Amino acid sequence: MAVPTPIAPGAARTAAPGRRSGGVHGPIWAPYAFCAPFLLLFCTFVLVPAVYGVWISLHDFDFLLPSRPFVGLQNYADLFDPEGVYSEPFWNSLRNTLFFTVVSVPFLVALPLLIAIMLNRAFPGRTFFRAVFFAPFVLGVAVIGLMWRYLLDTSFGTINSVLGRLGLPDDTPWLTDQPYAWISLVGVTIWWTIGFNSVIYLAGLAGVPNEQYEAASLDGAGAWAKFRWITLPSIRNVLIFVVITTVLASANMFGQSYLITNGGPGQSTETAIMMITNVGLSQYKMGAAAAMSYILALFLALISIVNFWLMREKK
Repeated sequence: MAVPTPIAPGAARTAAPGRRSGGVHGPIWAPYAFCAPFLLLFCTFVLVPAVYGVWISLHDFDFLLPSRPFVGLQNYADLFDPEGVYSEPFWNSLRNTLFFTVVSVPFLVALPLLIAIMLNRAFPGRTFFRAVFFAPFVLGVAVIGLMWRYLLDTSFGTINSVLGRLGLPDDTPWLTDQPYAWISLVGVTIWWTIGFNSVIYLAGLAGVPNEQYEAASLDGAGAWAKFRWITLPSIRNVLIFVVITTVLASANMFGQSYLITNGGPGQSTETAIMMITNVGLSQYKMGAAAAMSYILALFLALISIVNFWLMREKK
């Protein structure tokens, strides 16, 4: 019987060519191969367009003209110049976007949490009600916009017809006057997207151990105490995710305003994305539109940072 030759203490082990040492098996290029598909998609659809967009914003870029002269930061400076062509409309669209975000986000954060808490309990038909709340979200914005445009029409809309049958005013200008236009947009957006946030909350609530609630009940804690000291801390990361994604989605609102109110009455519901789209695709001023988009992106990045800071874990 052959006796294996002992390895001297401290002797270096040599790894096979092309393979990792230290107990990690596989070719050294394997992690890069797994990351390559994501990196390819990221560079193609995120990094390259972002860099190209910066380049466009530094030029007087009109894709119908062969000449696209370099203008440096002039497109950005024009937006901060009160005499600039797009300065006032752009900042007005930003104010509209901010107003919509401030009004809609609290409802889209609080109401889904309340719904999720109710649907997290065991009762007959729970699965059915979960599907009912989530169902509107599967519809595209085009379907939502056209459907609610007819439902909210002042002359022949179903909403005014139902209100008239109930003895209420049946000529409310939901789409052509303020503040009704904003009420319509906020209400439609809440109805459309509330189910998505509810599902996210439900996923977070599923991970909260029931033993914690039982122990709190034995200590005499009420419903509010359980919510304050058990539910909220347990779903803190989920709450941060919902707040940030909801803020970003609201700040990028386009379809509802474009299809339901067409930015009206006047330009009172024209959002920043509508303004950018109009300038870039209708007026062919891609340089100015790109500058607007990066200013909007900067504001959204700052808002996200502030949200992270406000909701950070305090020791």
